[in-house]
Amino acid sequence: MRVFFTADTHFGHAGAISRFRRPFTGVAEMDEAMVARWNATVAPDDTVWHLGDFALRRAPDAMAALLDRLNGVKHLIAGNNDGPATRALPGWESVADYAEMVVDDTRLVLCHYAFRTWNGMYRGALNLHGHSHGQLKGMTRQYDVGVDVRDFRPVTVADLTARLRRGRTPPGPARR
Repeated sequence: MRVFFTADTHFGHAGAISRFRRPFTGVAEMDEAMVARWNATVAPDDTVWHLGDFALRRAPDAMAALLDRLNGVKHLIAGNNDGPATRALPGWESVADYAEMVVDDTRLVLCHYAFRTWNGMYRGALNLHGHSHGQLKGMTRQYDVGVDVRDFRPVTVADLTARLRRGRTPPGPARR
């Protein structure tokens, strides 16, 4: 079982295509591409932490059906666009606004929003976030896991820290 992270899918949100320069001609294409990339990356028994802004302009039953199509055991760290209907979806294993955990011997601090400081930042803890869609310069040990900077698919801690392990400067947000 692997653990993945993602954010800012904005399923159903036509405005995300132009606002974040997504390479899709419409909402249906965008949603289907993200579902396909998610499921090609994540196995049914893997865990996925979605760091907010799951879907917009979708009815609760449509959001539930979409969430059910996505592989993995899914947790939500709610974002500014995740209202009561999104938080209440039956497909979430858990819903919170913030979480701390250890994955692959790495301490993580998860929130939809990027932090300037976070618990354990001077002891190797990483801050994983969304919300900025690659528009915010990252700090050391801070990673935007949003789909706009991660090839529209969930990523692992190993994916995020690969350059760090090779002895290079930790990356800011990945660029398309």
